[in-house]
Amino acid sequence: MKILITGAGGLVGSALTEHCIEIGDEVSSYDRAALDISNFEHVESVVSEVRPDVLINCAAWTDVDGCETDVQRCHSVNALGPENLARACRKVAAGFVTISTDYVFDGTKDGFYTQRDDPNPLSVYARAKLEGERRSQGQYSRTIVVRSGFIFGQGGKNFLSTVVDRVRQGERLNAICDAWGTPTYANDLAVRLRELACLDLPGLFHVVSSGEGTTYFEFAIEALKIAGYDESNIEIVRHDSLNRPAARPRNSRLRCLLSEALDLEPLATWQAGIKKFIDRSTIKQRQKNQVGD
Repeated sequence: MKILITGAGGLVGSALTEHCIEIGDEVSSYDRAALDISNFEHVESVVSEVRPDVLINCAAWTDVDGCETDVQRCHSVNALGPENLARACRKVAAGFVTISTDYVFDGTKDGFYTQRDDPNPLSVYARAKLEGERRSQGQYSRTIVVRSGFIFGQGGKNFLSTVVDRVRQGERLNAICDAWGTPTYANDLAVRLRELACLDLPGLFHVVSSGEGTTYFEFAIEALKIAGYDESNIEIVRHDSLNRPAARPRNSRLRCLLSEALDLEPLATWQAGIKKFIDRSTIKQRQKNQVGD
């Protein structure tokens, strides 16, 4: 399959690029510097030249707090960007998959959010991502929207991706104990993104690792236990104590109704994802050390 991947320098984009190359796809991947998805003329030129079977959009501006003070940039990338890509895909009859976020929900529900639940975004970032969903779906009928959240993996700069390395280096960390989500291993998400691209069934999917979900604190404790590190460097903090610029949902756990109906196998548990993540990180570090020797 001929695949064009945007946001290839990011956490999910890099995992997806690696996966697609490994299984023999013809991959054209673009990071932010190579392709600005907010610029339709550039998008149209690249998509027309590559003429992919499917375009998978992993590009986004995910600085949730930064989006509060740069609304224009947030809107350009997270709302207009997916619309531009969908429009360009329609012109060449390519399939289109774009990633959205669990933050489109307000967090007031006790259980899991499904496709039946109405979004109610709390932040500039979340409102732009929801608008990006709707703009791309309105622009092209073959759009597949994938909501995910609490993503971790190689190359990630967020708390979930860096907690083990930071504790290994002796850093003391604060971890939120009263905000819940469904952690998702980027490599497992990448596999499902390609599966959905092959399925070519337009719609809205929630894709997360299996399990009942967890808090940042519980995730950190589990990751350190698997990695064999002391948990004493993790301090509990509460959601409201951080006084962050952007509001975030207290509960953004996701569950997918369509995946079950289509008999798509559940992703591995988030605990299994942590183990795979740590094992891969250990192997990569050993390889790096050997090269250095």
